Amino acid sequence: MLMRTDPFRDFDRLAQQVFGTAARPAVMPMDAWRDGDKFVAEFDLPGVKADSIDLDVEQNVLTVHAERPELSGDCELVSAERPRGVFSRQLFLGETLDTDGIEATYEDGVLRLSIPIAEKAKPRRIEITGKREQKVIDA
Repeated sequence: MLMRTDPFRDFDRLAQQVFGTAARPAVMPMDAWRDGDKFVAEFDLPGVKADSIDLDVEQNVLTVHAERPELSGDCELVSAERPRGVFSRQLFLGETLDTDGIEATYEDGVLRLSIPIAEKAKPRRIEITGKREQKVIDA
């Protein structure tokens, strides 16, 4: 059987596994949405222990650091599709979010962040007041 070979195919496959694609990022895929008065973001971090996750906020930039440990050196690796080691991702948060009120939970390999909308950004009703002027007409 004759097979065509492409020397760049394996390189392209490796690059997609390491760096991911636009449709499927390799490290920390994320979903984000607004739910009422809060912004929610979920990161997939399977195989990562909760104590190896660090969250930092500085000037409205949220950084998520995580570490997936390397496999022990005495095993024969057959396939390696999940990235290992230390990796991070940053979210640029708008001025309308209250970074002091961020809540984080980690369950079943999913990191969930709940970020409240700042009070100044919430819609509010403004009452209109005015003076009624009365004119007195002298006859």
